[in-house]
Amino acid sequence: MKTSIILSSIALLFSFTSCNKDFEKINTNPNGLSNVTPANLLPTALKKSVEYNMSRSQRITNELMQVTVNMGDGDGKIFRYEIRASEADYLYNNLFLQLNNFRDIYNLAEKNGDKNYMGVSLICQAWLYSILTDVYGDIPFSTSLEGRNLNISPSFDHQEDIYKGIFSSLDSANVLLNGATNLASGGDPIYGGNVSLWRKFGNSLHLRLLLRVAHKPSLNTVSKIKMMVETSPNEYPIMTGNSESAILKWTGVSPYISPFSTWRPGDWYTPKYSSFFIDNLNEWSDPRVQKWASLYDGEYAGVPSGYPIGTNPVAKSAPLTSLMSEPLLGNMLNYSELQFILAEAAIKGYISNSAKTHYENGVKSAIEMWGYTLPTNYLNGEHVVWNEDESISGKMQLIHQQKYYCLFFTDMQSWIEYRRTGYPVLPILSGHLNNGLMPARLNYPVYLQSANPINYIKALEQQGADNINTLVWWQKP
Repeated sequence: MKTSIILSSIALLFSFTSCNKDFEKINTNPNGLSNVTPANLLPTALKKSVEYNMSRSQRITNELMQVTVNMGDGDGKIFRYEIRASEADYLYNNLFLQLNNFRDIYNLAEKNGDKNYMGVSLICQAWLYSILTDVYGDIPFSTSLEGRNLNISPSFDHQEDIYKGIFSSLDSANVLLNGATNLASGGDPIYGGNVSLWRKFGNSLHLRLLLRVAHKPSLNTVSKIKMMVETSPNEYPIMTGNSESAILKWTGVSPYISPFSTWRPGDWYTPKYSSFFIDNLNEWSDPRVQKWASLYDGEYAGVPSGYPIGTNPVAKSAPLTSLMSEPLLGNMLNYSELQFILAEAAIKGYISNSAKTHYENGVKSAIEMWGYTLPTNYLNGEHVVWNEDESISGKMQLIHQQKYYCLFFTDMQSWIEYRRTGYPVLPILSGHLNNGLMPARLNYPVYLQSANPINYIKALEQQGADNINTLVWWQKP
């Protein structure tokens, strides 16, 4: 049986060379890559990456972050902070699959001297690697995509080194895309071939990740944030409005059909919204609730996440079935998130910009992204209004309770941000297991213990026990 497991795992690692049936010839023919172009590979790699992230957002992030409650008392109820080991496989396997495709795009583009696709590929690799390391901690990075070279036992890089590599890739992409010509519009479902917008996405992603590790002095990220935003902003263009958000907008026309649109409606609305998620929207008279939630007895109402085990609360508002085909659920990084990033950087003194301006821009753009006008006096609401005299912790709560909603269905980001900051403050009830502690990471896929045992053990020696409570590098003091 052990031999069978090893062989199956090796087969899986080799499968990382591609993910699509359309590219079978590439996998079996060593010269196959010469038959395709970056323009052929990019759309599918982007589409698949967004689909996989949406899946985990619905299943894991929403449950951990009290967006939804998949009610019941059975084992593996994620909203209770109980996560089966098998949950780890999906994201790990599938994002590494797409990283191979993005690496192929880079190699093909480099061979042809095509700076456009080289830059876009580096941004996409940085995006996926950042998700993987923020979810699992130390992961294969420097030798992670060498299956074609018969390296099926990659080492696990320390997260600090992974972040250094990601930052280097994003800097390189910024240079490569400076003044570059556009891509073929039909091969770019994010920006329609507009390379200048890809460059803005890359730099905005860079700021997301710089802020994430800004408390770690070894990386000197605070000075980099200041340089990008204040000292040399022309060298690091960033998003300037909602139209520049990185979103794969599902058109409903093949191949860009939302992965949720094939679900049975009953499966979609089985998880109900939590009280925390709905109550804030009600308190603020936030119009987005109309696009997100169904009515229950004529009002929007939720279920307490972590309600006592053995009780059976009434199921109330649920995600609307219209969200199953909603174009905006393909979100990667939007303009409002960037504004909240800048607001936090300002209150911490990393930049001299007005935190209030960035915060209010973030609130306004987050609502407008969903097709609504900012309601009159919304920004003056008791739990929304900006107070310059408030403490940093109070301002962090303000920023992150709004950021929480702008990250709706953005892969694992709201969970990652909560682990970094502790905001927004979530109610912990008696039905939350794991001693009421938010899981700090996902475990590694179990098959790695047989497929890559030496490096798996080294990873545990380096990072800590392979469980949901081991802190990743940037979470440690």
